[in-house]
Amino acid sequence: MIRLLVFLLALVGLAFGFSWLADHPGEASITWLGQRVETDTTTLGIALAVGFVALIIVLVVLRAIWNAPGSLGSFFGRRRRERGWRALSRGMIAVGAGDLGVAVKAAADARSDLGDEPLALLLEAQQAQLLGDRGTAGRAFEAMLEKPETRLLGLRGLYVEAVRWGDGPGAEKYAEAAHRAAPRLAWAGQALVEYRTRGRDWQGALETIDQNRRHGIVDKVAAKRLRAVVLTADGLERETSHPDIVRGTALEAVGLAPDLVPAATLAARVLARAGDMRKATKILETAWKAGPHPELAEAYARLRPGDGARDRLARIRKLVEARPNHAEGALALARALVDAHDFAAAREALKPLVAEGPTRRVCLLMSEIEDGEGGTPGAVRGWLTRAVHAPRDPAWVADGFVTDRWSAVSPISGRLDAFEWKVPPEDVAQLGWEDPADEADETQALSGAIVPIETVRREATPASAPAPTPVAAEEPIPAPAAPAAPVEPAKIVEAAPIEVPTAEPATASVEAKPTETNGASAPAPASAEIVDLAAHMPDDPGPVEAEPVKPKRFRLFS
Repeated sequence: MIRLLVFLLALVGLAFGFSWLADHPGEASITWLGQRVETDTTTLGIALAVGFVALIIVLVVLRAIWNAPGSLGSFFGRRRRERGWRALSRGMIAVGAGDLGVAVKAAADARSDLGDEPLALLLEAQQAQLLGDRGTAGRAFEAMLEKPETRLLGLRGLYVEAVRWGDGPGAEKYAEAAHRAAPRLAWAGQALVEYRTRGRDWQGALETIDQNRRHGIVDKVAAKRLRAVVLTADGLERETSHPDIVRGTALEAVGLAPDLVPAATLAARVLARAGDMRKATKILETAWKAGPHPELAEAYARLRPGDGARDRLARIRKLVEARPNHAEGALALARALVDAHDFAAAREALKPLVAEGPTRRVCLLMSEIEDGEGGTPGAVRGWLTRAVHAPRDPAWVADGFVTDRWSAVSPISGRLDAFEWKVPPEDVAQLGWEDPADEADETQALSGAIVPIETVRREATPASAPAPTPVAAEEPIPAPAAPAAPVEPAKIVEAAPIEVPTAEPATASVEAKPTETNGASAPAPASAEIVDLAAHMPDDPGPVEAEPVKPKRFRLFS
């Protein structure tokens, strides 16, 4: 717009000038090289204007001729760059779509036309990654390190390649270099924390966490939590070797994260050893109020090593009062009652949990109660077998790894503060990568495959009869005459009392008394049999099937 106005003003000025010359005529005389030229002023003005325009045209033509080689080079260079950018765009799209053939060709074209253009190097590295060519990708990223504007991109690429190929030391080196070059890089700061915690460099991890907080990579709350986790891990390693140092470390961790159970138990143990029972008790009570946990109850009960079972029970009663009607409180109280041999009170404490649907810990405690009260072996094994199929209790879970011991770093991914206290998925085995198909072996281990014949005879013999001579548990038991039908180990029924005849007739038989099932009596089998104790659950006896055996041969499982 301005150019147009200037051009219009120039035309107006020329028109005004020629009009003024026309209104004021005059004569002009020029003598040059012996020639004399005379003309009027208007003609002279027009001649000067035409000459000036001609001079400009000549100068423009001369300049174009002078710049012709450079212009031709610029033209072809511009075409080459445009072709390279088109190839670069095509290659980026192919990499994103996973089209390996197009990506390789486009990367070669872009590198040929654009040379060391950063995006061309990036495309070459990405297509090499698709091919699995670590060498080409590494060379492309290393070329980026030579330019300041692409140095961080090269470090990021080399870090990703090192992680991809399992080069932990290399990945840590590149992350550390990127963190030094740009402390605000989130990926570098977080990666450096993880690698230092994997290497158990707790002090280096603490310094990096503080730097990340100062540069805004993590917020203040997250930084406090991570610092507490690292301090706890450091304290657990040095608990026995440097108790004085660990005491301050553990107290700082508890102050940063009062709900961190391992920090609370560590601080309580160290303080108790130092004789500060009041502070140790307060720390555990505060953590219990924030979230009841079995490790807190265990540490609270055994805070003073010299306490007996009754003393521990008194302490647990006080702890449970802080969070009444909580499942962990009931379990802790039942555990203490069992240790104190108060089995009736322990059964009463677990009664609400059994009614709601017992978990594995509840079933195991109930089996101890049954055993402590002198219950039948069938009832004990019933609870043990029931524990195998009961819902799981909460455990420490990180990246699908389940364990009963907390750790600061996940053994799977290496993440810091990855463990959570929660109910593990049903398809993940406890304590790592066990095969869930081994559940049958676990059932056998809990319930016992064979009951010693001494136990069966003791149950079958009346109270007034003299006890028979016990048979060694390792003595082989002869097989029955007919093969026994397979039984299902998931169910257990309590055996009915079996009468053993005092005199052995020619054809001996043992009759089983009718079994009571919810008030109804089942008919007794005609032939001799031993009732399978693993056939039904203790709370659902069910029918009993007959199984012939040889005279005076007692066997519980085929």
